[in-house]
Amino acid sequence: MPETDMSESKLPIAVFLSGSGRTLANLIRHRDEHGLPIDIRLVISSRDDVRGLEIAKDDGIPTRCVRKRDHRDPFEHAREMFDPCRDAEVAYVVMAGYLNHVLIPNDFENRVINIHPSLLPSFGGAGMYGHFVHDAVLKRGVKISGCTVHFVDNEYDNGPIIVQRSCPVKPDDDADTLAARVFEQECLALPEALRTLL
Repeated sequence: MPETDMSESKLPIAVFLSGSGRTLANLIRHRDEHGLPIDIRLVISSRDDVRGLEIAKDDGIPTRCVRKRDHRDPFEHAREMFDPCRDAEVAYVVMAGYLNHVLIPNDFENRVINIHPSLLPSFGGAGMYGHFVHDAVLKRGVKISGCTVHFVDNEYDNGPIIVQRSCPVKPDDDADTLAARVFEQECLALPEALRTLL
């Protein structure tokens, strides 16, 4: 890992997102209210019309939009995503609801983490995100669900697990109620994982 500024023992991170920024907002809240020792140096979005960018700008975090469709070459797309992270000297990249597949460069191996709304390796893989996960959990009749924070490699939802948190699946759950219960655990699991990395 390259030299990074760990002044005051704060972990310098970038956040990749594609939507509402709920996970980014949770990280900011944990930083400000619970002393989570992170320095969010950059937010990169796959879309330019999402609430997540507004949340970042309101907090004074530099932002960029990198649309995958503008980069047919996956290696060029990866450069556009990770060169700004290198420039910002981040130690880790946090995928916070980032829905595109991006190649992980060699120098970012075991430096990109993702939070997934199931207990991996169950209910992971291509197309398994958001309510697709919770619908699949309910159809399968699973009694316990939860979330997983893991390192990202070049396969969907595959890298080594850092933290998992579980919650019950209730008999009257639908995808919305289960998603809300799992998200409560996500809000705890990701800060826990970042503290572990620090």
